[in-house]
Amino acid sequence: MTSPTLSIERLTIDLPAGADRQFAVHKCSYQILKGEILCVVGESGSGKSMTANALMGLLPSGVKVGAGRAMFGGKDILRLSEGDQRAMRGDRVAMIFQEPMTALNPLMRIGDQIAEVFAAHKRHSPAQRRARALELITEVGLPDPAKIIRAYPFQLSGGQRQRAMIAMALALEPELLIADEPTTALDVTTQAQILKLILDLRDRRGMAVMFITHDFGVVEEIADRVIVMRHGQIVEAGTAADVLQDPQHDYTKALLNAIPSGHVPQSAPVTNAPALQIKSLNKVYRTGGGFMKPPREVRAIDDISLTIAKGEVLGLVGESGSGKSTLGRAVVRLVTPDSGQILVGGTDMAALNDADLRAARHKVQMVFQDPYASLNPRHKIMRALTDGPIAKGVSKADAQARARELMEIVGLGAEAVDRFPHEFSGGQRQRIGIARALAMDPELIIADEAVSALDVSIQAQVLNLLRDLRARMNLSILFITHDLRVAAQLCDRIAVMQKGKLVEIGQTSEVFLRPQHGYTQKLLAAVPGGDWGKTG
Repeated sequence: MTSPTLSIERLTIDLPAGADRQFAVHKCSYQILKGEILCVVGESGSGKSMTANALMGLLPSGVKVGAGRAMFGGKDILRLSEGDQRAMRGDRVAMIFQEPMTALNPLMRIGDQIAEVFAAHKRHSPAQRRARALELITEVGLPDPAKIIRAYPFQLSGGQRQRAMIAMALALEPELLIADEPTTALDVTTQAQILKLILDLRDRRGMAVMFITHDFGVVEEIADRVIVMRHGQIVEAGTAADVLQDPQHDYTKALLNAIPSGHVPQSAPVTNAPALQIKSLNKVYRTGGGFMKPPREVRAIDDISLTIAKGEVLGLVGESGSGKSTLGRAVVRLVTPDSGQILVGGTDMAALNDADLRAARHKVQMVFQDPYASLNPRHKIMRALTDGPIAKGVSKADAQARARELMEIVGLGAEAVDRFPHEFSGGQRQRIGIARALAMDPELIIADEAVSALDVSIQAQVLNLLRDLRARMNLSILFITHDLRVAAQLCDRIAVMQKGKLVEIGQTSEVFLRPQHGYTQKLLAAVPGGDWGKTG
């Protein structure tokens, strides 16, 4: 048997005194072989990322390795000096992070950031570093390498930034690559490209890969073996086929059951009066330009018309840059369209002046992707839920009574209004975001990637809540998402956007089972672990 690239032996990582539990990881043991992809799966707080941070010497303050070893190249890398850790990082062990924009220096060109890896380890001359950076940019499949090497991170798309991060990680040809949720925030097509890239690089270079994820669709695509973690402990381990097809632990079964499946529910057409009518809407962004040089134009919304009926959920899907979030923000007037109409309850939101818009804004409310960023951390939940209604003219007593009622409706309990946002989990904060939207008694809710950052089990709970609220309150929802599996489970109809245009719209079952446009077909083919073509 091949000797393992990494052997973790009874690893325990202690949390600071006063934490909810004593340890982040408790007595975990597993190995990764050369050329193997091991997927570490679990929800937030399971300890999967904490293990990776320990291996890289990146544990947060107050968190420390309590016991155990991590043997790599004959040494316990958990006990290396700071100097030895710096020498190892990037050289023999490299890491790709979930959000490349926070890991890349926004003030440095991509080529300089890759070259910096060589400089830090005193490899090559400046000219050789630049040449090698260009080779790596080419290897990871970035378009126009000569242009990319001079680009800044903000000039790249999310998938391109992730490829740049992979190029940096591969610079010194590491033996072990740690990928911490590297595809979670990416569109399905970009995610498929990154997964294929990692598989190709593993095959060409023979690297061992620790791939951390909460998405079993990703596991099905790339894993050789899987370990499932919960509350810092390994609850199941085995080959990918065994864990996916014959899970033994109840927690693994629950995670698998929470995954939106390839089954597409049959939904009856909604024929109620329209809650939203969008007519010939346009939004063009113009940048640059000058003497004898025309400005660059991006048509974010290109002559779009659609209707959402009362009580209907319309899913709006597409890749980053398709214009779907711009359309949602235009409906709530966070973006002002150039032309067209946005009719909500007969009121043209696009034509209102500032004073009339303030009076009408309660008609449309938004639930954002990151609920923590949209809640004021200094205000208790009661204030978050009552500020809007009170500004609208509702009495303080009635607004507070409604806030308590809404917290009961979203499953958090009336007493939770006296707590601060940081005292809730991500899924609970998203429930608060939904309650805040409902507090304004809107005619339409826009949910912009409202479940994309959540673990699969929490995601399932929020989707069930939205289904329940829709049935109970006859809610109309514009559900913006890049996760087609989620859209299939929740939405009555699907609208597909590409480069600002609406390329396909229809009943969910029709769009998913009999897609007409080539772009829709491409999106469906890219879904990890996809199994489309079934109804239920």
